[in-house]
Amino acid sequence: MVKTALSTDEKLGKALVDGAFIEQQQLNQALEESKKPGKRLGEILTEQEVISSETIATVLSFQLNIPIVDLRQYKVQPEAIQLVPEHIAREKQVIPLNVENSTLRVAMETPEDLEAIDLLSSLTKMKIIPVLPLHGGVQELIDANYKPTARLAEDLRSTAPTGRAPEAPPLLRAEEVSRAPAVQAVDTILAQAVKERASDIHITPREDKLDVLYRIDGVLRPATSLPLDIHDSLISRIKVLSGMDIAERRRPQDGQFSLQMGGQNLDFRVATVESNLGEMMVLRVLDKSSAILDLSKLGLQPSSLERFQQMLSLPFGMVLVSGPTGSGKTSTLYASIYRFVGTGRNIMTVEDPIEYHIEGINQIQVNRQAGITFASGLRAIMRLDPDIILVGEIRDAETANTAVQAAITGHLVLTTIHANNSAEAIIRLMNMGVEPYMVASAVVGSVAQRLIRQVCPYCKIASRSTSEATLYKNEMGEEWEEFGMGRGCNSCSYTGFLGRTGVFEVMPISETIAAMINKAASRREIVDQAVSEGMLTMQRDGMLKAKEGITLPSEVTRKVFTVG
Repeated sequence: MVKTALSTDEKLGKALVDGAFIEQQQLNQALEESKKPGKRLGEILTEQEVISSETIATVLSFQLNIPIVDLRQYKVQPEAIQLVPEHIAREKQVIPLNVENSTLRVAMETPEDLEAIDLLSSLTKMKIIPVLPLHGGVQELIDANYKPTARLAEDLRSTAPTGRAPEAPPLLRAEEVSRAPAVQAVDTILAQAVKERASDIHITPREDKLDVLYRIDGVLRPATSLPLDIHDSLISRIKVLSGMDIAERRRPQDGQFSLQMGGQNLDFRVATVESNLGEMMVLRVLDKSSAILDLSKLGLQPSSLERFQQMLSLPFGMVLVSGPTGSGKTSTLYASIYRFVGTGRNIMTVEDPIEYHIEGINQIQVNRQAGITFASGLRAIMRLDPDIILVGEIRDAETANTAVQAAITGHLVLTTIHANNSAEAIIRLMNMGVEPYMVASAVVGSVAQRLIRQVCPYCKIASRSTSEATLYKNEMGEEWEEFGMGRGCNSCSYTGFLGRTGVFEVMPISETIAAMINKAASRREIVDQAVSEGMLTMQRDGMLKAKEGITLPSEVTRKVFTVG
């Protein structure tokens, strides 16, 4: 007879009460809650922080005489995955772990489900050994191992015609379009990218295949390789979504589109260019729900955060935020202006493109065909009684001079500029043709930043490394040998890193530094003066994070470097 989930919950509850882990009243309330569909006793007790998931798993393991396994540290055998179809794994909430002789080890959220065990045994012709996941995570491991992109190539080969897609495909009805292989392929690629936290999707033709790669935590990782036959129709599908010209293949194009996936509102910025092997495409993924609008959560050290907030509290002047593409400059700007929403100030932006729409802020989209550039948009803003102005990027002399004029005439101007560090941003502004005395009068602060990977918290261990210690000592001038290192687990795809944080250098423009700018001092002279006034460089900021176990010295030196 199959045991029900409730009977197991009752057994678990009795064991928890007998072991003095919880009181009978707490148990009765949780058991009542567990009668609702989709709720189990262990999940309820963990959510309510009555007891830890580790204790629940240990007690349940003892009661059912089933071993425990930590799925975050368990490397699943591909051979085991191939034995159990995806629909069975999802329906029964099981994940096959490994095969040994004629035995299949399977992690199950409900290891007492004899019906599921019998089904797996009949399906695989093997003896099934159920194990109990210590921290849960069966669903996450199913998603990680049964990736739709892994099956995509095989599905396309079975449906795609020989040769490349026709230049002008016949018009199809809406229901036929939704079932077209290219449409389904695009949907799968986008959904998997969002699930894996990708910031960019690269679609690149090769000699005999079409490679799809995801940029995750700043590093490109292969997602799948598709038949080359699908290339034209796949690119055309995304062009249609983005409002681009599907007939134009030689000229670079830009576009964007929005989708709602899994309850998330997502924007995709698209760029194409013709390569020697065909048209390649890159999509930037912008998750509106994950936008960080709090300066304190960007990774600024307390001293740097205080300096930055002092800059933003000034009534007028220019604050420069610099760094390469993809270093998080726009996120810093949005977090900076968001603090002014609802303070009775007219906040206006000119952006290309508008990445996140924020209520309470008046945002202008650059449109060169309509004559709206950064410079013309900024001049228009000046006639609209602004208090705070955000300029998406200073790219040319006209924009630079207009922004400086806005800062001098009583407005707080926040903008980005491409430069390697905070002092170089000042030099670059002058190289664009802004007079040194104007820069010294207008700029009140310069911030430089990079994004570095964080050590995975789920597999992090304290470890000693001579090479890491050497890198740390070279920058900090002190000994430190023990760092947090990720061993690699399912949560971080065995990279040892999960997520990114910022490293910053925040340079307020003091009277001394302003005088140096006015005399056209060198970058090195400005940096030395700023450090003597207490500025924390990006390198030192990163090494402090390494000392705290957040990242590694090698990751800091990989992303942050000094020229001269």
